[in-house]
Amino acid sequence: MNITLRQIEIFLNVVEKGHLTQVSKEMDLSQSAISMSIKELETTIGRPLFDRINKRLVLNEVGRSFHKEIKPLYKKVIDIQTEFQNTPNKGIVRVGASTTIVDYIMPQIVCSYMDSYPEVRISLKNGNTKNIIEMVREGLIDVGFVEGSVDDPEVLKEKVGIDELVVVTADAEMAKSCYIDSLADEKWILREQGSGTREVFLNCIKDKVESLNIFLELGHTESIKNILRSKRCFACLSKIAVEKELADGRLHKVDVKKFECHREFYMIYHKNKFHSGLFDKFTFFAKKMITQILEKK
Repeated sequence: MNITLRQIEIFLNVVEKGHLTQVSKEMDLSQSAISMSIKELETTIGRPLFDRINKRLVLNEVGRSFHKEIKPLYKKVIDIQTEFQNTPNKGIVRVGASTTIVDYIMPQIVCSYMDSYPEVRISLKNGNTKNIIEMVREGLIDVGFVEGSVDDPEVLKEKVGIDELVVVTADAEMAKSCYIDSLADEKWILREQGSGTREVFLNCIKDKVESLNIFLELGHTESIKNILRSKRCFACLSKIAVEKELADGRLHKVDVKKFECHREFYMIYHKNKFHSGLFDKFTFFAKKMITQILEKK
């Protein structure tokens, strides 16, 4: 008996979920069918892949080794299947973007691309930089766009632009010229752990500020801007994200001396990602538009 793609799909789902009930529900299969598939796979291989512990299937040494080898091969086969089902102007592209990019850049790109190629559908997911890297690594998205550091051997990156971070407040009197260390004890709102904006800002000031008075952490830039307008506090955000508020006076840029905080925007994808015609066409379009948007701003 040969190993089938269906057996591999079931195996990978069982590894991820652990419980047959959840796999059964998500795959619309009976638990007995899933159990039978796993047993047939183990019979074909000639050795057990799982230990049965506390009603859970837990990978044993053989299973871990098999999982490591088979997962990238399965992803490759699915990518190839997708390529031959789609043309460069028809199909689905799964895109992920970190918060700043998904809110202030990706809408223009997605709308423009689908206007030009109406038979292409863009599935867009958002998260912080850490989330998007994880999605790429697990094959949940085809391509990601992030603003934080990318240090994962499974993930390749291409620089697509440079962004500037600025310190802002809603109180005009607090936006006076100063050094960053003089603001350390003031109230600060930062993005959550795993955010590229947070990581870059804290890294930028680490040699000048021993500790920052972070009184609130939020997972969304728009939420931070709303709190800023009702509190006497500071935040460091992308200039792209606050350009409208700076223009109409709802927020004020703080003149921080000897403070320049820039970060690179990256396009990321898995090192084993199959580059279909649709993938190459969309990523070329996206990189070009990001450059144009950043140059205008």
